[in-house]
Amino acid sequence: MAKQTRGGTLPTEVPGAPVRAPLTHDRIIATAIELIEREGAQALSMRRIGAELGVAAMSLYNHVPGKEAVLDGIADRILGGLEVDPAPEADWRDRARRLAHAFRAAAHRHPRSMSVVLSRSMIWTRRLPVIEQMLAIAEQAGFRGRTAVQVMRTFMAYVIGTLMNEANTAATLRQIAEERRRVAELVDPKAFPHVVGAARELLHPDYDADFDFGLDLLIGAIESLPRT
Repeated sequence: MAKQTRGGTLPTEVPGAPVRAPLTHDRIIATAIELIEREGAQALSMRRIGAELGVAAMSLYNHVPGKEAVLDGIADRILGGLEVDPAPEADWRDRARRLAHAFRAAAHRHPRSMSVVLSRSMIWTRRLPVIEQMLAIAEQAGFRGRTAVQVMRTFMAYVIGTLMNEANTAATLRQIAEERRRVAELVDPKAFPHVVGAARELLHPDYDADFDFGLDLLIGAIESLPRT
């Protein structure tokens, strides 16, 4: 429908038509995360994001410079959602466990997006809140200088490496399930007796228990380090 004015014809709103929410940076990032979680990182493109939002891809460039900026925004959104040091007065071991589990919880909320975040080169400043907290934990545990930095790096390597390993293991197990007969033919019990003997545990991992097991080992090793 349209109405006549002295200046010409102007469009009018169609009764009952849905009102489109304004396009914003936050909506673009949220839509990109939803797309990755639903279809995987390979589906992400400016054209697909625009289609999800019902706009032309060119409209997105008014809010983000391009796909790399979208990926940066995803990293900011996910890492920014970490709960940073809710109880700094607690024992350093408990603080370390809480930080590790907060990182892992963020990965479980957005598993496919977190895999993208962890597998790409990120501006190091995005990790500053986590680095700051882990250095504070190391200081509370009695470490200073280079040793504190090594404790922080080892801790982050364990958490990030474990999360990436979980994702890779899950993909491998799905492939094994799809090709069970072929895999069984390839695994010779005489050549791999220990693998066959541990098959049940290998094929049915308890990710939660494994994560806590490794975390306890790491904290125990940190605790045994000499203080300087």
